[in-house]
Parts: sequence; C-alpha cells; structure tokens
Amino acid sequence: MAGVVESREWHLAAYAPEGVPTSDHLKLRTVTLSLDADSIPDHHLIVQNIFISVDPYQRTLMSGLEDGLYFPQTKLNEVVRASTIARVIGSKDSSYREGDIILNPFGPIAEYCVIPSALHLRKVDPASELPLQEYLSSLGLPGFAAWVGIEVLGDPKPGSNVFVSAAAGGVGMFAGQLAKLKGCRVIGSTGSDEKVKLIKEEFGYDDAFNYKTETDLDAALSKYFPNGIDIYFDNVGGEMLEAVLNHVNTHARIPVCGMISQYKKIWTERQGVRNLLNMVGKEVRMEGFLVGSHLNRFGDFAKEMESYIKEGKISSKLKIYHGIESYLESLGSLFTSSNFGKVIIEVKK
Repeated sequence: MAGVVESREWHLAAYAPEGVPTSDHLKLRTVTLSLDADSIPDHHLIVQNIFISVDPYQRTLMSGLEDGLYFPQTKLNEVVRASTIARVIGSKDSSYREGDIILNPFGPIAEYCVIPSALHLRKVDPASELPLQEYLSSLGLPGFAAWVGIEVLGDPKPGSNVFVSAAAGGVGMFAGQLAKLKGCRVIGSTGSDEKVKLIKEEFGYDDAFNYKTETDLDAALSKYFPNGIDIYFDNVGGEMLEAVLNHVNTHARIPVCGMISQYKKIWTERQGVRNLLNMVGKEVRMEGFLVGSHLNRFGDFAKEMESYIKEGKISSKLKIYHGIESYLESLGSLFTSSNFGKVIIEVKK
C-alpha cells in the first residue's frame, strides 16, 4: 500500500451554546492522508469509514459548556467524533489486518483517518449475516443504552407498566421492544401521528400518543396509565419528566438515558422539574447512566440482542443519509418531529 488520499472531515469552527449547530459552527474540510506503511505510527491503523452514527449526545459536545452529560467538549478546530463502522486499509498492529471491519465507538467523522488500536475497537465477525448498519443501531450504542436502561436499571417484571419517551427514536424503539419481551405493558410518546402508528405496528408498543396533540401531559398519562407507572425510560426530561412524577407507583424506577428536550438550551433556560418531592413519598429510584460505565455487560447484551434479532423478535428502523457532506443536515434532523429510528450516514454509496 502506498500513495496518498484526500479525505473530507468535519471540524468544529465555533461553539454553539444554544440551538442547533449550523455551518457557522461545523465546517467540512479536505486533508491529505498518506497511505504509505511507513507513515502509520506503531499500534495505529488507517481506516476508511463506511457508516457513521448520528446521535443526539453529539450536540452536547459542541456547546463549549461543561455541564449536562459532562463529556469533554470538542476543541475548536478539532474533528468531531461519532461511532463508526470502518474498514482497515493499513495496520501497524498484529491484531488487525487489511480488510478487517471494525466498530469504533468514538471515531473521527471523516472519510479516512488514522486511529490508535488501543481504543475500544470491536471486530465485526465476517461470518455475521447481519447488515453492518445494525452494529451502529440494535447491536451498537443505541441498542446497548436501551438494554442497560431496561434490563439492568429498570428491572422489569411481567405486567409492569412501562413508559418510554422519544419512543420512535434510535434508543426508544429498542427500549419498548425489550420491555415487551419481558412481559411488560408498554406505552410510548412521540412527536407525530405517523410515529405513533410506527411504534404500535412495527415495534409492538401496546399504545402510544402524540405529545404535540395530547398537550395536557397529565391528562394523557392518566388516560394511558390508570394503574400508574412502574418504569419510565426517560429520553426527553423537561415537562414530560415532571408529568411522569405525578403518576409513578411506589418503588418506580426511572432510568435517565438522555434529555433531548433540553440539549439546545443553556442550563439556566432549561425546564425545571417542580415535583421532585414525589420521589421521596413514592420511594422512586431515578438513575442517570452512561453506557461506558457498563461495558462489562456488553458481551451479555450482544449475545441476547443478536439472538432476538435472528429470531425476529427485535426490529429496527434506519434513516440513511448519503455522503460525508450530509452530517450537518442529519444532525439537525434529530431535533425535528419528523425524525424517527436510527440516523446513519453511508459515507460513500
């Protein structure tokens, strides 16, 4: 292998403390990358990205503010990162060979890049019959987040009443299906009638509602949960979390995966929750979590989820954007009511 390649990559030109990042904040640039073996540092790989995951948490890395998720902020002029599926095209590590397909949980959003092999890389089994995109969806961080929240923190029991917000999103679609497989009654909330239909017909939710039309959230939860809520898988925070706390049962569990309704605001302008005292009276356990703290369970998750997929018990919905240039558009789409399923970029058609 020798020569050079031109690679396009997205970098952070300016912080965006509020709103959705625009072309003022994120810019696409072209760099030249040497493919010569001598240019690869020891214990590094040159990879070509095939698929790139687009997730709401990425927005929080571009604000310049150390709060909320407390992930290290992307530095100005630095390439932004995401989970990627990539093909190894050069290696200075005996554990990886040219042609290997790898899952990189925190790779540069670029067409080509040099990465250290010491990262938490995972090889994709070439004998796997599953589409590569699923390693960024059902078998990737979205599926793992849903599994940790439901299986590990939610502790579901048959007959438990489970509520999932952002139920048609990349994580929510799996959270509801996993709860159903545990014998729970599952209700979801989404931002459109089309997505209400989707999660009921394709993901097996018992029922669902559009929070944009059923705007009295307290009344909606009274309607759908006459016997209260045992598990609330929280993806949105804000007004929905406040409403849920008026309907929780004693010893309810609230795994907090994210709060997408709050990501575009500085913390002083976010929605406050006024009824946290209900957590005391109902002895509620609310726990935020990051999947990185549960990597010791990833093997258990992967085995269980792959079995579900092969048996047809779990389905996913992918929204594919084409070309590295689509990252800005695809990131913005996450914060619209039309978004559904897992958003992924196919780097080259």
